[in-house]
Amino acid sequence: MIENLVIVESPAKAKTIEKFLGKDFRVVSSFGHIRDLSKKNLGIDIEHNFEPDYEVPKEKAKVVSELRKAAADSKNIWIASDEDREGEAIAWHLVSVLKLDLLTTKRIVFHEITKEAITNAIETPRQVDMNLVNSQQARRILDRLVGFEISPVLWKKVQPALSAGRVQSVAVRLIVEREREIISFETVSAFRVTAIFLIDSGKGENATLRAEASKRFPDEKEALKFLELCNGSKYSIGSITIKPGTRSPAPPFTTSTLQQEAYRKLGFSVAQTMAVAQKLYEAGKITYMRTDSTNLSNLALVKSREVITSEFGEEYSKTRQFKTKSKGAQEAHEAIRPAYLENATTAGNQNEKRLYELIWKRTVASQMADARIEKTSISIDMNNSPVTFQANGEVIKFDGFLRVYTESSDQENTDEERYVIPPVTKGMPLSYDNITATQKYTSPPPRYTEASLVKKLEELGIGRPSTYAPTISTIQNRGYVSREDRPGEKRELKIITLLGGKFTNSTKTEVAGKEKSKLFPQDIGMIVNDFLIENFSEIVDYHFTAEVEEQFDEIALGNLKWTGMIEKFYSPFHKTVTNTLEKKERKTGVRVLGNHPETGEPVTVRMGRFGPVAQIGETGNEAKPRYASLSKNQLLETITLAEALNLFRLPRSLGVYDGEEMIVGIGKFGPYIRFKSKFFSLKKDVDDPYTVSIERGIEIILEKNETDKKKVIKDFGDIMLLNGRYGPYLVKDKQNFRLPKGTDAEKLTKEDCVKIIENSDKTKKSS
Repeated sequence: MIENLVIVESPAKAKTIEKFLGKDFRVVSSFGHIRDLSKKNLGIDIEHNFEPDYEVPKEKAKVVSELRKAAADSKNIWIASDEDREGEAIAWHLVSVLKLDLLTTKRIVFHEITKEAITNAIETPRQVDMNLVNSQQARRILDRLVGFEISPVLWKKVQPALSAGRVQSVAVRLIVEREREIISFETVSAFRVTAIFLIDSGKGENATLRAEASKRFPDEKEALKFLELCNGSKYSIGSITIKPGTRSPAPPFTTSTLQQEAYRKLGFSVAQTMAVAQKLYEAGKITYMRTDSTNLSNLALVKSREVITSEFGEEYSKTRQFKTKSKGAQEAHEAIRPAYLENATTAGNQNEKRLYELIWKRTVASQMADARIEKTSISIDMNNSPVTFQANGEVIKFDGFLRVYTESSDQENTDEERYVIPPVTKGMPLSYDNITATQKYTSPPPRYTEASLVKKLEELGIGRPSTYAPTISTIQNRGYVSREDRPGEKRELKIITLLGGKFTNSTKTEVAGKEKSKLFPQDIGMIVNDFLIENFSEIVDYHFTAEVEEQFDEIALGNLKWTGMIEKFYSPFHKTVTNTLEKKERKTGVRVLGNHPETGEPVTVRMGRFGPVAQIGETGNEAKPRYASLSKNQLLETITLAEALNLFRLPRSLGVYDGEEMIVGIGKFGPYIRFKSKFFSLKKDVDDPYTVSIERGIEIILEKNETDKKKVIKDFGDIMLLNGRYGPYLVKDKQNFRLPKGTDAEKLTKEDCVKIIENSDKTKKSS
């Protein structure tokens, strides 16, 4: 008989907890959820008050069987799933499936996996909180209803195999609306004037003062006119403003702020951040990683003070408790912090080390003194123009928390930097060293990164800590949005320089529109978004979606009945679904671009069965229409007639080589050359399928053939010994087989290879 059985969600967590509990406790894992809504039909009995029909999936049958056996052999059962609503639902499902008593089964929760936290949880068990369970059930059922009912509408009216989700559709809408802002943005240029002034120190050496004109000039003519005034002007120091100020640290991490900073500082995707944080939590190194609280425990506050005082001195310590600002913050969790603050670093892989150090720095910095700064602002007057020059500087008088950590920003290409202004007095005369007018272009609103999208969703009150990562993964997996890098385009900037009374004109090149890891809407995402706005406006309404989240919070507090909330939503929603299905028109995003310049046939673009296509001609005419797929970075909404016509230049013949024709085309995996029934990929960002020459084509083919030759170590006919990314391996009947460790591939005979394959097959069968 087992004295105490503890059930947790993950094997890693089980290992860590078992170390603290001793021999009287056995800790087992449920491997996450053990049951979910049935996949047969809807899984919800709408007629009977939305009664859910739960089932244990096939892949979980073995786990459930083992848990039932363990539970039957145990005196006391403790359920220690995660402390959020999802974890509470897992606890309830375990009670139901294992046929435990809801009133006597001990439910324990903890913010961190430390001996003290686990011991405290064992001493203070509670019952499963059905309010939290019902909140999770309401979310799951509502999302199933939305997906199950809208998806068939999309199949019929837009394209087969599509799906929609409540929070995901709002996230797509944000990205689509931002893209349209960018499309409609009109870039304008103006000239920014900067100057380096000389200050006569009286010691034979001149100090310099950097400043910018208070006005920008619309064109080159106006900028030159101003520089001519500058050349004949006398300069003097006007006003001097010195303001002492402070900068305060950011609060400790919540789920969303951790995702944002890990992206900015470490380049982690949202999903990657959560996966690494999960490992750190389960190993007992950090507190629970799904939280919207900035609160720190009293123990953490005391420990932070000890660490800061010991490491940096008493003057660097300032104990703070931050108030959570996010809308509808759920449960009284703690912020994400190290479990043991005395450890500034941790063991683990590189990503675990980097994320842990980020969490440590942010936590410690939040309990450090403000930085004291001095901001200086100086105006420089001209005697022949009302335009002034402005010099701004900042000096750190006491670094405080900045000694450990500075929060990053989503703003890119910022010119801000700390600049120390030399000593000056009001009325002091200055002379210019050089004055430069540089052409600058306005920038459209930035596209969302995964992290800035999370920030926006949180600001709108949409989603909760457990939903950000799956939401962002889902919209990419469905093909509605893609995360991409774009190289941008070069453009020339005009520069006019005034130096020693002479004017010189020059240019410099900048890359405009360069993007890294930004979220781009795909055509199908834009079409689905427009269809949902047109027919299901509530589903993609920001305020409505936030209100639904607030209702889930009210259910969690026991202030709202979940079935009533679902009923209020479902009745009008279902009517909308029925009405939309009755409409005949389909949404294909069709656009008429114009007529073919030679044949006069109409040229259109639309969403085809297998993606966005351009079409020349009309169906039903004698001449069949011609089709071409749009390139990866082209949108139905913005493609021009010329760009569409250009697509029909492929596939094209490069000419004949070695007695065979070389054909260039674009396929599923990008541009290629087809030669002798083989495909050779063109190099990304190097070869353009529309302009690549026969000479370059031959070069690509020869390079690939040479690489393939090096790949083949030995060819035994039906068995190939090849060189792979991770070393030599065997291929037979399209199956790969590893070589035993220490095998000399060069010495292998065909008989040796046959034995290796036979032994490999035996191992597979026995396992």
